[in-house]
Amino acid sequence: MPNYPDSIQDLEPLSGLYIRKRFLNEVRTFLDQKHPQGWCIVAIDIENFKLFNDWYGQDSGDYLLLEIAAYLRNLHQEDNYITGHFSADDFFICMPDDGHKLRHIYATIYHYIDKLEQDDSFLPSIGVYRIEDESLNVSTMCNNAQIAASSVDGKIGNRICYFESGMAKKIELKQRILRDARHGLENHEFIFYLQPKCNMATGELVSMEALARWQKSDGTSEKITVPGKYKVPAGETMVLISQLPDTLQETDIAIRSSLQDVNVYINNELRTSYSTRETRLAGKNSASRYIFCPVSSSDAGKQLRIELTTYTSNYSGVVNTIYCGNKSDIWLSIFAEYGLSTGIAFFILFSGIISILFSFALGMVYKKRFDMEYLGWCMVMGAIWMLGESKMRQLLVPNASALGSLCFVMILLSPLPIILYADSIQKEQHHRSYACLGWIALANFAACSVLAVTKKADYMETLPVGQLLLAFTLILIFIHLFQYIRAGQNKADRILLLGLLTSIICTCVEGISVYFVTSLSGIFMGLGMLILLFVNIIRTLKNVQDTEIQRHQIELEKRRKQTEKMSLQMMQTLSTTIEAKDEYTRGHSYRVAEYAALIASELGWSPEEIQVLKHSALLHDIGKIGIPDSILNKPSRLTDDEYSLIKKHPVIGAEILKDVTLLPHVLEVTRGHHERYDGNGYPDGLAGKEIPVHARIVAMADSYDAMSSRRIYRSALSRDVIYEEIRKNRGLQFDPEITDIFLKLMDENRLPKWDSDSEDTDSYNFPDMQLTVSKFISDVVTTIKAQADTKNYDFLTGLPMRSLGERLAAELMQEHNGCLIFLDMDNLKRINDIYGHTAGDRALKLLGNMLAKYTGHGIASRLGGDEFLIFMPDVSHEAVAEQMHKLFQEFHSIIENDVEIQCATLSAGLCMCTCEDSFESCYLKADKTLYYVKQNGKNQFFFYQQMDRRDLSSSSVGKDLKLIANSLRESGSYRGALDLNYRDFARHYEYMSQLVNRSNCRCYLVMVTMETVIDTLPNIEAIEHALKCMEQAICEKIRRVDICTRYSSMQYLIILFEPIETQIPNIMERIFLQYYRQCSDRDFHPIYEYLSMIDEKQP
Repeated sequence: MPNYPDSIQDLEPLSGLYIRKRFLNEVRTFLDQKHPQGWCIVAIDIENFKLFNDWYGQDSGDYLLLEIAAYLRNLHQEDNYITGHFSADDFFICMPDDGHKLRHIYATIYHYIDKLEQDDSFLPSIGVYRIEDESLNVSTMCNNAQIAASSVDGKIGNRICYFESGMAKKIELKQRILRDARHGLENHEFIFYLQPKCNMATGELVSMEALARWQKSDGTSEKITVPGKYKVPAGETMVLISQLPDTLQETDIAIRSSLQDVNVYINNELRTSYSTRETRLAGKNSASRYIFCPVSSSDAGKQLRIELTTYTSNYSGVVNTIYCGNKSDIWLSIFAEYGLSTGIAFFILFSGIISILFSFALGMVYKKRFDMEYLGWCMVMGAIWMLGESKMRQLLVPNASALGSLCFVMILLSPLPIILYADSIQKEQHHRSYACLGWIALANFAACSVLAVTKKADYMETLPVGQLLLAFTLILIFIHLFQYIRAGQNKADRILLLGLLTSIICTCVEGISVYFVTSLSGIFMGLGMLILLFVNIIRTLKNVQDTEIQRHQIELEKRRKQTEKMSLQMMQTLSTTIEAKDEYTRGHSYRVAEYAALIASELGWSPEEIQVLKHSALLHDIGKIGIPDSILNKPSRLTDDEYSLIKKHPVIGAEILKDVTLLPHVLEVTRGHHERYDGNGYPDGLAGKEIPVHARIVAMADSYDAMSSRRIYRSALSRDVIYEEIRKNRGLQFDPEITDIFLKLMDENRLPKWDSDSEDTDSYNFPDMQLTVSKFISDVVTTIKAQADTKNYDFLTGLPMRSLGERLAAELMQEHNGCLIFLDMDNLKRINDIYGHTAGDRALKLLGNMLAKYTGHGIASRLGGDEFLIFMPDVSHEAVAEQMHKLFQEFHSIIENDVEIQCATLSAGLCMCTCEDSFESCYLKADKTLYYVKQNGKNQFFFYQQMDRRDLSSSSVGKDLKLIANSLRESGSYRGALDLNYRDFARHYEYMSQLVNRSNCRCYLVMVTMETVIDTLPNIEAIEHALKCMEQAICEKIRRVDICTRYSSMQYLIILFEPIETQIPNIMERIFLQYYRQCSDRDFHPIYEYLSMIDEKQP
């Protein structure tokens, strides 16, 4: 069975049970899915429940209903019955047909009633319909159960009744009575009476009840209650006569006029008269209002006569309720009945005014008109209509006729704001037809007003034309909106269509009610307007959100274009800046842009297209930013590798400009301006029309400017040579059509002349280029270059690193003679191993500072590690030798007092060179000389030229070998045992195993294991500290010929070279004693075991 839904829309507000529609759906679903046998529909009704509320109060009635609802909800939860609450005291259950359970339900509800009031006038009635045909409509099943429940009314015994087919005859009887009553009205068979209501305790007259007695044609009579409506011709007076009671006290009698003149007589004495004939501006009838006639005890037993006259057939014969009592009490009774609709009217009026003001405010902020303004006017007019129809309007405005007429005016004019509202929603798609409707509405209003002023026809009589026009307007707008919203995807508009449909239905109901006895006082129109207001608020908020998003997108697009434009300016300035570095290409892009614009003009392009082409041409060589200046400005012929690098600049440029959307064709121009018409160009090898036309135009202009400009490797070509070159390449390098146009421009001397002596790069900027952009680009280029240079400097010594140092030295060598020096700091590894890298860094920093001082106008750089490269320009052999002596002496004097670095020495290889010498050859000579110095004792410097003249005898080879051996001995200096990683240890073990087997010496492999003391759980820090202490103890207490390594997380391996086996325990004891001295933590206990490397037998 289904659970109660979360949505309160499906639940009755007071009881929390299913409403009728949901109950019917749930039962139908249950029957279709489960096909239950022996189930029934149960209807529960409380007899005389309305009287119960009247006697004991609404709160007691609600309390009883809540008690019953709680019990039924419990049945739903425990027994899975489907329960519903249709109206005040009508409950329904879908449950198994169980007599015991039905009696229990009756007893429980009876107990709830009896608990409140022990009165047999109020008893539960239970009707049961057995479900025998599941296909029967569930609503019919419920009606049958309700008929069964109503058949027990008035009974005291068994009040549980099952439906039988004969019970339907009761319905037929009621319908027959209604038909007879209508017949009696038509034949004037009813006689009007006033029946007093008195307080039985005091005898005081409380009120009077209007009654009519039905004198049937068959001689019988039957009493019915009015108000009502009878057939009375328009303009004739309807007279009501009755006898005032003998017990009458001072009080008031009141009746409502429905567009009627009212006269009240007591014994033919006119006591009260109401007519607006003298005060109304237009119309034939008096405005509707309540008429009060005071009476006193002296009028007791006298005749009361009320005369009602109207000139409109719609309200002729209408008799409204007659009140008798205190005037204030009568007004309180009227307010209790009609105050809600008046309150709704004021709320709608206030909401309409707020909507208009809110729309004005939004319009001022967003500079547009919101359709909510027109809805506000609709609401204001609807509220005035409701106030004009209000039963309490005489309390609001003294002149009831003015407000009464105004409500009709609002109906006649209401199509105007509705039309404006719909036209605004649909973006004026049907503006012409709506304008016609508006003029028709105005014409109808004018005609109706003329008829009312001349008293030819009242607004009430001409109202149907206005209502038909309003209905036609609403239907037309609904159709147009349905088509408009169906074509769109805005969900808010779909909700609006639903709200508009609801509003139309409510308006139609309100309009139709005018023609009945009692109008609805605008309450339905108010509800429709409130629904439409709510929907329109949602739509307006959505529109505001969309407007904000659109405005934000426009702002973002504007900023994007501004940013892109600034980027474009930067790139054009950057392109000009790149060209300005070479006096031969300065202004090239600007001239190419002008030539391209001339060609495009001859092709018939628009000014906008020409401007785009010019801007694109200004950036066609932007990719050269990625090509080294040494290649761009090389005076000699390019190598194949250099030419291949040059050919990459179109691709580099296209990559730079790939995100530029402000210029549609800039990528085509940048990438394709070196493509050839015959397909032999680069980078993509496009041919013919495959090459974009913008690129073909710029290719022509670029080639012409290249030939007509002076370059570093040649002078500008003559006009005839250029002309012939272009003509020969027609259809090969250049597009034939563009070639013909350009040759025509040359023939007609229409190409601009450039004065190379007066060229100014500032003149090449496009019109809106600003000086600040140029300065910004210049600063950016300078900053980038400085940052790039900073990355190429050694942080420790402050000297240039290898790549920068070699480049600077090579550049300096091209301009100056001098000496290229390779210098090396000896024993740096030894300093780092023994004293740490801090000491080594101190030595390097010292040497770096000294080299910077001694090189002067030369260049000193650090190649890496302990190697340095120096170039001293414009120095002789003797000057260099003197400088090197001073450098060596000052370095030794400074470090001799520093214990940690005093073992450092300097070795240098020198090569004298000239501008004609290549850097590579001098570099190799200086390196070879340094190698020679290191082979022959270090701590000295030597010239390559001297080394070539020296007689290298065979004895020197031996000397060199001794030096090498000594160097090898010192370079690997270490303290204690040789501590290796496991991989190197394994290789040494394999080597020593071979050595032991060949030389018959004895070596032992020892394993040290760190065991944890029982019942201890050391932390990570303690473990690491203990292992470090053990490692230090091993390295310090075994010999330099021994080798050790860490085998696992808690084990070490040691190779002892030729020890006396009986001394091994002593050796290990020394290691363990040293460990205990260094490690105070006793959580670990070291043990050892060993075996011989010859027989590998464990002792």
